Formats: sequence, C-alpha cells, structure tokens
Amino acid sequence: MGTIYLVRHGQASFGADHYDQLSPVGVEQSRLLGSWICHCNLGVDRVVIGTNRRHRQTAELSLAGLREAPAEAEWQVATGFTEFDYVEVLGRACPDLRDEAAINAWLAGTGHPRREFQKVFAPAFARWVSGAHDDYTESYADFRRRCWQGLSSLSSDAENSSTTWVFTSGGPISAIVQEALGIANERIADLTFSLVNTGVTKLLCRPGRVRATTINQYAHLEQAGRPDWITYR
Repeated sequence: MGTIYLVRHGQASFGADHYDQLSPVGVEQSRLLGSWICHCNLGVDRVVIGTNRRHRQTAELSLAGLREAPAEAEWQVATGFTEFDYVEVLGRACPDLRDEAAINAWLAGTGHPRREFQKVFAPAFARWVSGAHDDYTESYADFRRRCWQGLSSLSSDAENSSTTWVFTSGGPISAIVQEALGIANERIADLTFSLVNTGVTKLLCRPGRVRATTINQYAHLEQAGRPDWITYR
C-alpha cells in the first residue's frame, strides 16, 4: 500500500486584510512539523498542494530542511485539495458578511473575534452541508465529490510503499475522511472544527481502497510545550 499524509495548513492570518497567508504562529507550526518529519525519518516521495497560498507556504516551511524531499518545481498542484469558499458560505447565511472587508470590520468590533466568528460560521456551515439550499457556487455534495476524486487520483497511481504528502485545508481533509469512514453529513462539523493547524492525517491507500490509520495527529505541537500554538483557526 502507498501512504498518503494529509496536512492541514499552518494558522492563516485570521482577521487580516489577506487571510490566505500564514500568521507568525502558522510559520512556527510549519517549521515544527518539518522537524518532526525529519526526526521520525518519514519518507517524502511526492508532494501535492492545493491552490491556496497557505498550502504552498506550509509545504515550503515544512520541507525546507529535508534533503530527500522533491524540489518545489516537482510539486503537483491539485484543485481537489483546494479549500471551499468560506466567505461565500458565510455570506449566503449572513448577507451583511458577503466579503472579507465586511467580515473583518465586524470582527474588529467584537471582544473575542475567533469565538464570535465561530458562533456565526457554525450555522452557516450547517446550512451549506444540509443541501437544502441551491444558492452556492459549489454545493457541499460537489465539494465532497471533488475532494474524494482528488484523493482517488493519487491513490490510484500510488506505488507500493511510496509516500505522498498533501498540504491542504481542514475542509478537504474532513470530506476525505468522511468518505473513507462513512461519516454522516450531520456529524461532519464535529470533525471539521476539531482539526488542528498542521495536524496530520495518515491514509493507507491502494486502488479501490483507502484506510485512515491516524486522524489529526499533532504531536509536533504538543512537544513544543506551547499550548498557544495548538490552534484551530
């Protein structure tokens, strides 16, 4: 069987003008992940990234010190691992929050931005996942299908004993694990919102079969002794 590691990106710049870039904490998380990969002597035969900037940044920092890792020019960019449009998901449920500027202005006026965001985003996410509304550019069913197809294309051509590292986001990881384990849509939010930045999910794959052996592993962050570096958004 081939091994595929799914890595959630390091913490992005929540509340900043440009969300899709790593925060200072995200940079440290990614470096710690790289040290852990090296310490555990995990192979890196192939690197795949989604199209978001934070995916590439996480991969660059995590793999910078690994001599055996493929050069960046050899990395594969795959849309199957691109995150869903959280701005649209939020804006469909909350018309006043249809763009990042409006979201950031709202967050700036709250005492606890991450907490307040989650209170509003959770029901917006549930609305999207329910499939009861057809006003999204990409439905949840289509998103889930896209992510699974992205994973399937990797597993179908994975060589025995090869190791692939995929740098992506929480949404694609949850959708892939959901498909692999048969998790109901009603429970997918529990998984999605529990994924830690730079957490690692390990899959054993061969054509027609995917087995999840580890989900959301973040020992590299726990070892750092910095609880504030264990982040969920």
